[in-house]
Amino acid sequence: MPTADQPTDSGGRPVLVVRTGTANLASVLVGLTRAGAAPTLSHDPAAIANAAHVVLPGVGALGAAMEQLGATGLDRALRERLAKGRPTLTICLGLQLLFAGSEESPGVPALGVIAGSATRFDPATGVRVPHLGWNMVEPADGARLLTPGYAYFAHSYKLSVAPRGWLPAYTTHGGRFVSALERGGVLACQFHPELSGAWGLGLMRRWLEAPC
Repeated sequence: MPTADQPTDSGGRPVLVVRTGTANLASVLVGLTRAGAAPTLSHDPAAIANAAHVVLPGVGALGAAMEQLGATGLDRALRERLAKGRPTLTICLGLQLLFAGSEESPGVPALGVIAGSATRFDPATGVRVPHLGWNMVEPADGARLLTPGYAYFAHSYKLSVAPRGWLPAYTTHGGRFVSALERGGVLACQFHPELSGAWGLGLMRRWLEAPC
């Protein structure tokens, strides 16, 4: 697996992938390479702060991910980067790390870039929890990167209301929830674009190729 000192030789656009300790990185690295990137892993806050493109993936619990980010100083680097709207792609738990917090890890502050907290899907609505599999993503008017299409999801927590200043996409699972957000160079996905076939690869390519 490539590290910050061992970049891939694909000839693609350099992308730093944050090593959170909670992510399934193999599929993210393969997906980025297929989308035309040359991904490398890093847990260096200075590198993350200065990179042209950064990916924040995530699988697992918010509390464990925030503990890892705080231990390495990556939390501060990411907050600064995201506040400036610099090109950053967040995936699955990576989206929820942008919130103030989550019901999943009560009392644990997340990055706080987006107001609000993630709440658990309610099985009383008759839906399966976790939300697992393919579902439709429907962006709001004016989306620059997002297009309508089917994406692959694997999560139990969600954001129900889009924050002010972000352009959302929505998906329905026991009610409508926010499945993606974009603002400036930031693309935050609740789904896994790297597992979402040609549609997901197209989305990652648009993010990579968008003017910084």
